[in-house]
Amino acid sequence: MRVASDWLARLPKTELHLHIEGTLEPELMFALAERNGVALPYADVDALRAAYDFNDLQSFLDLYYAGADVLRTEADFYDLTRAYLLRAHADGVVHVEIFFDPQTHTVRGISFATVLNGIRRALAEGEREFGITYRLILCFLRHLPESDGFATLEDAMPYLAQIDGVGLDSSESGHPPQKFARLFARCKALGLPRVAHAGEEGPPEYVWQALNVLDVSRIDHGVRSLEDPVLVAELARRRTPLTVCPLSNVRLKVYERLEQHPLRQLLQAGLVATVNSDDPAYFGGYVGENWRACAEALDLTRDELLQLARNGITASWMDAADKVRWLGVVEAM
Repeated sequence: MRVASDWLARLPKTELHLHIEGTLEPELMFALAERNGVALPYADVDALRAAYDFNDLQSFLDLYYAGADVLRTEADFYDLTRAYLLRAHADGVVHVEIFFDPQTHTVRGISFATVLNGIRRALAEGEREFGITYRLILCFLRHLPESDGFATLEDAMPYLAQIDGVGLDSSESGHPPQKFARLFARCKALGLPRVAHAGEEGPPEYVWQALNVLDVSRIDHGVRSLEDPVLVAELARRRTPLTVCPLSNVRLKVYERLEQHPLRQLLQAGLVATVNSDDPAYFGGYVGENWRACAEALDLTRDELLQLARNGITASWMDAADKVRWLGVVEAM
């Protein structure tokens, strides 16, 4: 069953799995490199875009961290976030929950405040201008030692009122969630909501650890949970949301083709699956394109698309009144 493209475009969308550094388009990367006097190892935008051909998560991360070097000033982080919000607004996004990776920047001598202030200034402006509500999630890099995470948390302490939760991202293979048990326990004691990447490249056991060791309220990715029927039943029982990123999964070779993606199976299993873009500048699709591509490749029905929209709203951390309002809009479509 094909749904009308204008109907899908009007469907209120949330984005709950978005790395702001992963929205750095080649054109902006070159502009910021020129602004800040940073030499890039690519002749031009086309050469850089040609490098966006990844074999796995690590091959992407190598380029991702190199590209982040052009981000130096508060204005850079503002421009990066502003550019993303313009695209999100065009895609019908009404609420975003943005990941940022302070360790990627503080290790280069960029202050925590520089990163935070630039991102939040753009988010506040986006809410005033477009009505896009937001939450901001500080992510710890799992390929680094837990002690580095504690140091980042210490840097964040003066700004906790401006941070809505914490997450865990970067290289999953070989870095199980339990590596960060003490850090996440400390975040829980501070009253910070917690999420974690698990079950993309890592096995279902990583999802179990995120649930039971890190005590997260959401699983980022989680597609490999389907390999463990007991885990699927537990996720359904807990109503734990999964922030699924279909085009990202294909670009990182989790699935060869989008037609093989298990988004429908997740819904049929009673899981709270949502649609998100992950690192769209690198993976060739912002959230609207993820919705359109999945609707076509998986032949999703109107009811399935409505359920995905409901899931995104209920899984979000938006205010209760906003949830009621947007669920009402979805039900009226």
